[in-house]
Amino acid sequence: MKKATLAEETGTAKSTAGAVAVEQYLSAVPEPAHSTLAKVRAAVLAAAGPEATETISYGMPAFRYKGMLVWYAAFKDHCSFFPGNSSLIDEFGEELAGYSTAKGTIRFPVDKPLPAALIRKIVRARMAENELRKKA
Repeated sequence: MKKATLAEETGTAKSTAGAVAVEQYLSAVPEPAHSTLAKVRAAVLAAAGPEATETISYGMPAFRYKGMLVWYAAFKDHCSFFPGNSSLIDEFGEELAGYSTAKGTIRFPVDKPLPAALIRKIVRARMAENELRKKA
């Protein structure tokens, strides 16, 4: 029996092909980063809802919603969340004060994900940007 992916279990992603590719990426990530990224993924899925699709972009797990939405990845000494627009890092600067940030990326320890509430806020802000761009 095939193990259901998180997206399939929660019914929050349209395409399972992208979710399978993300599962393959995550299966290669060692602990504790694997569990950390699983929490990031769950927070994004919760915020983005069923309209979002998972994919691999630039070799990293990503979500699409009316265009590219966000990316996340594990590296040797940290994990990163890429909100897709560097202005969001400035917008949420106070909440990101304890994290290392650079243009377009938020870095956090491999054993401590960003707070789920913060991820959801960033994802919703990014979704709003994508919706505005689609209308224009």
